[in-house]
Amino acid sequence: MKAFLILEDGHVFTGTSIGAKKEVISEIVFNTSMTGYLEVLTDPSYAGQAVCMTYPLIGNYGICYEDTESLRPWPDGYIVRELSRTPSNFRCEDTIQNFLKRFDIPGIAGIDTRALTRILREKGTMNGMITTDENYDLDTIIPRLKAYTTGKVVEKVTCSEKKVLKGSGKKVALLDLGAKNNIAKSLNKRGCEVTIYPASTTAEEILASNPDGIMLSNGPGDPKECTEVIKEIRKLYESDTPIFAICLGHQLMALATGADTHKMKYGHRGGNHPVKDLETGRVYISSQNHGYVVDTDNLDPKVAVPAFINVNDGTNEGLKYTGKNIFTVQFHPEACPGPQDSGYLFDRFIKMMGGEE
Repeated sequence: MKAFLILEDGHVFTGTSIGAKKEVISEIVFNTSMTGYLEVLTDPSYAGQAVCMTYPLIGNYGICYEDTESLRPWPDGYIVRELSRTPSNFRCEDTIQNFLKRFDIPGIAGIDTRALTRILREKGTMNGMITTDENYDLDTIIPRLKAYTTGKVVEKVTCSEKKVLKGSGKKVALLDLGAKNNIAKSLNKRGCEVTIYPASTTAEEILASNPDGIMLSNGPGDPKECTEVIKEIRKLYESDTPIFAICLGHQLMALATGADTHKMKYGHRGGNHPVKDLETGRVYISSQNHGYVVDTDNLDPKVAVPAFINVNDGTNEGLKYTGKNIFTVQFHPEACPGPQDSGYLFDRFIKMMGGEE
């Protein structure tokens, strides 16, 4: 069956329908990872977005449910150049086609994803529609595309109740803003007992459990939409409890302490982004997935100073908070998918809590 990807600037791509046969409007973004498509699909940070994979062949090793980063896929839609119909892998349990259908996610294959990526790089991220309706009317659709917003998607992806991963080491409270599984796993395999809290949890409840440290997770959407969460994070900041924050958590801590954020032209999404540690000068290759960034031009050095920068474009990739046991990063040290270069940051966090590095 034919499918169409319609962008808000009027571009139309024609391909083949994959996954669910339904119409969807979403923000169109691209990811440059060559592998790890399952981890991309199950990353809650993609809620409210449709993902274009720039690597031309997707699905060749199938689906292995052990590798998922949450209980379900979160993108609104999926866009690929060529979809492998017959995956080959001894761990394969399913195909992408069936996976998308099972979770009612529409997609499109057979389009020029390189051309689509060039448009998004040149014009910036924009909204689009995936549809199988051959009688589409651009005059009707484009105003709908321009009106679309992702909204408050953190509420959609956070866990519904508190849960605990038992451990014999330090006690960590993980605020789930759309957390990937490997954040909790990365702490748990280092001995930590991890208590995962819904995003709506108050600072008072978290602090009442007397954690050794607090972890703020990744998540989707515009950080400025999370007004109530920002208020609670301010209280956590004032508590003097050691805090480590990743991605959306990094942005929310910045907003909670008086800094600002803005939307990037097309964001960073992929497993090959170089970040520089400003303290050591060392460069790490990182996994990233974000469309917003912290402004550092007017950052108050009495509150925080830049700790990492992106080598490609110079944008902020991390902050160290002055006089506090708090550090935050924009990239993903837990990776999945992506390189494990910066996994040492979890060890730094454990040492900050008074444990062994």
